[in-house]
Amino acid sequence: MFYIAILIFFGLLFLVAELVLLSGFSVGAVLALVCYGSSIYMAFRDYGPLTGSLVVVAVVLLSLVATVVSLRAKTWQRFSLKQEIRSSSMPRPEEELSTGARGTTLSRLSPMGKVEIDGRVYEAKSLDSYVDPRKEIEVVGFENFSVIVKTID
Repeated sequence: MFYIAILIFFGLLFLVAELVLLSGFSVGAVLALVCYGSSIYMAFRDYGPLTGSLVVVAVVLLSLVATVVSLRAKTWQRFSLKQEIRSSSMPRPEEELSTGARGTTLSRLSPMGKVEIDGRVYEAKSLDSYVDPRKEIEVVGFENFSVIVKTID
């Protein structure tokens, strides 16, 4: 009876792992089915139909309880990330710059490249087709994390 209880226990463990940690039908589900099937087979073989039927009922009930408890949101909240990330990878250029700010190109803008404005480097997009390095530019707008610039004549 000890081996039957151990197999049912491991079957429950694999079932919970399948439901919570693993996605889809994978190794956890197969191992749970193998453990359950083995325990039911051993109960029928060694103890007869009454005990085998009781093991089947126990496996079904324990599996239902484990499934309900595992899928409840509050059960796994303590394992989930609670910290909210409020920062971004880099500040948006429109927060630091204004239209009309002037700077120079660091690389060729064809039409994208790097510019330096007020000592800071930004990804820029040129309104003109190509702008050579070390040319004077002016900010005319913003798009996503890029600065839209035009050359100063």
